[in-house]
Amino acid sequence: MPLKPTGDLITAARAERRALAAFNVITLEHAEAIVAGAESRHSPVILQISENAVKFHHGRLAPIARATAAVAEAAGIDVALHLDHVEDPALLRQAADYGFGSVMFDGSHLDYAENVRATREAADWAHARGLWLEAELGKVGGKDGEPPLSAHAPGARTDPDEAREFVAGTGVDALAVAVGSSHAMTDRSAVLDHELIARLRAAIGVPLVLHGSSGVPDAELARAVAGGVVKVNVGTALNIAFTGAVRGWLEQAPANAVDPRKYLAPAREAMAATAAHFISVLSPDGLASDAD
Repeated sequence: MPLKPTGDLITAARAERRALAAFNVITLEHAEAIVAGAESRHSPVILQISENAVKFHHGRLAPIARATAAVAEAAGIDVALHLDHVEDPALLRQAADYGFGSVMFDGSHLDYAENVRATREAADWAHARGLWLEAELGKVGGKDGEPPLSAHAPGARTDPDEAREFVAGTGVDALAVAVGSSHAMTDRSAVLDHELIARLRAAIGVPLVLHGSSGVPDAELARAVAGGVVKVNVGTALNIAFTGAVRGWLEQAPANAVDPRKYLAPAREAMAATAAHFISVLSPDGLASDAD
């Protein structure tokens, strides 16, 4: 099927009071697994490639983007491509060349005034090319080896009044907010600030995005979706499934086993099951749909 604009999928999800899962792609197996999991749930999905993933692929976006797009176009469900956590303007400007329907421009490391200026410029560029732009306000910790932020650390929560001003000043289409999750968590113990989610939903007119969702328990995710979160980013949970499957296979394998397909196949299956589970949690029925 042709690639779908991210904005179209998000708009539909919002109207149906569900959230759309956005999964991080690092390898071809990630893309295949995510689509397989989404197909098993008959659900649209977003495949997203981060700036860090591009760096892993020697700084070249084209190979991983084209491979991911090919997997998406062969899917039996609606799939959008998203370029995630982009800080490099040169990378941002490649998005329109490879089928991406959206970009997350990450100016969260900048001071507020510079974040507004840079994000406004990114949004203007994206909108001129029919792309949807996401931004971040507040600090979602755990990225690039950072420790998770304390709930009381400065900047660890998105202020609703500042969020309203930021959206008005930048023209972004969606806002990733800091409400208690953290990137790269390997246990699911995060507790979200649901009262803040409600305040942010009331303060801004654009969809709310939750980053660092791998560390959020199912019930917390389902409650966040009911409270207004529309896009949910998941990355580390796939890598936990991938690595666990590879490790388990290698521990049982003979010493002369060398064919990577033997352990990449179960790794891909494990990621597909993980993707399917998260998609079920984000559906209108929440955890009930995972019994299908």
